Amino acid sequence: MSGYFVHPSSIIDNNVEIGDGTKIWCFCHVQSDSHIGKSCSFGQNVNVSNNVRIGDNVKVQNNVSIYEGVELEDYVFCGPSMVFTNDTNPRARYPKGQERYKRTLVRHDATLGANCTIVCGNIIGEYAMVAAGAVITKDVPAHALMAGVPAKQIGWVCKCGQRLEEEFICPKCRRQYIKCDNTIKEIPL
Repeated sequence: MSGYFVHPSSIIDNNVEIGDGTKIWCFCHVQSDSHIGKSCSFGQNVNVSNNVRIGDNVKVQNNVSIYEGVELEDYVFCGPSMVFTNDTNPRARYPKGQERYKRTLVRHDATLGANCTIVCGNIIGEYAMVAAGAVITKDVPAHALMAGVPAKQIGWVCKCGQRLEEEFICPKCRRQYIKCDNTIKEIPL
């Protein structure tokens, strides 16, 4: 008996690792040689392509395809219908194959909002938040709040997900941060 749940309408290919406590809901497809960590949740109509690595406690909402070349670390949130790519200049007539896919890394605790697009070859920093509908075309610093097309940084977010005030103090949990280079760091209490 497995320690995870897969809805009967979903397809799990051979040679797939799925961690305990993970739930895979309706009409999903998990392709071969992929690895899904423990306590993840996959909504309706999610596709996980070959060779994808997904950490623990990841939440993927409905209608998301995680293509080969994408890696999600622990506690990543993928909003409904958000999009990953893995090829910057695709052509149906001239397919490139997996060796030419560009890697995309989403660091732990990042949030990717509904209908946003992550252009391949970029790194989304830990605790970053990408607004709904934004298009990411470059690396995103840790804790950055990104919005727009193409996305630009419009602020900073706390570990708890709240937008930080000018003084870099969270209005909800009261964590304090200091700006360092191109990111912020939490000030230990």
